[in-house]
Amino acid sequence: MNPAFESVQTYLLGLQHRITSALTALDGKSFLSDAWEKPAGETLQGHGITMIMEQGNVFERAGCGFSHVTGPKLPPSATQHRPELNGSPFEAMGVSLVFHPRNPYVPTVHMNVRALMARAPDGQSVAWFGGGMDLTPYYGFDEDAIHFHTTCKQALDSFGQQLYPRFKTWCDDYFFLKHRNEPRGIGGIFYDDFSELGFDRSFEMMRSVGDHLLKAYLPIVERRKDMVYGERERDHQLYRRGRYVEFNLVFDRGTHFGLQSGGRTESILLSMPPLVTWSYQHQPEPGSAEHRLYTDYLKPKAWI
Repeated sequence: MNPAFESVQTYLLGLQHRITSALTALDGKSFLSDAWEKPAGETLQGHGITMIMEQGNVFERAGCGFSHVTGPKLPPSATQHRPELNGSPFEAMGVSLVFHPRNPYVPTVHMNVRALMARAPDGQSVAWFGGGMDLTPYYGFDEDAIHFHTTCKQALDSFGQQLYPRFKTWCDDYFFLKHRNEPRGIGGIFYDDFSELGFDRSFEMMRSVGDHLLKAYLPIVERRKDMVYGERERDHQLYRRGRYVEFNLVFDRGTHFGLQSGGRTESILLSMPPLVTWSYQHQPEPGSAEHRLYTDYLKPKAWI
């Protein structure tokens, strides 16, 4: 491991433990811990820990994975903005999570924080950070959206007041299903290839994003997890989960990076929901709560 990455790994493992411990306390069901290793000699080598909870009381499926991998050649998904590093050897590590709730009134949340280091053709090491968090509701609530975006802004403000609006716009643009002409959810923050504050300060910003996930999400879960729902709300939730699958498989750079670089498929796809449906030309009833998701929430909006 590059010595500069030792502190990154220590932080990421601690973050994974803190988040999964908090969800266990909330749900009452423990995570299964699956440590894995890809041995030397394969295209990609490294190790990781996949933490997974299935069929919990609050969460139908919750995955939180740590991975640390090295490879001889950066995949195309990692070099589209850095063509000079095409084919360079690399080292990458991160924590990625997706929590799919049981109650349709509780939104799905995604977070990823990661670091990548590559060796340029001149022999110099080049490092950058990426990540963010975003919220995907099935039923919209203004107070939830405002809380989530306010917390995202708080995670970034000490590193520059310009970062939240910049990363919010980046998130809105990134988590967008072009073939549907529709956002995946209400956004949050997203950034990639970030090193402009220098290694130490950029790493500090990454830590702040990771540390704010529970503050952004758990109060929303507590508000919504005991709301009464029926078959209609459940059907809507499963239909909207289809959009999540479509985005992750068609557009998500993290998924593409893992699959293109020969990563561990079971861990890469931990973000998939356990149950999902598709319906041909589905149209929600005008004026309904399901319809308001489209008219009032699935559009870029200044929530704060």
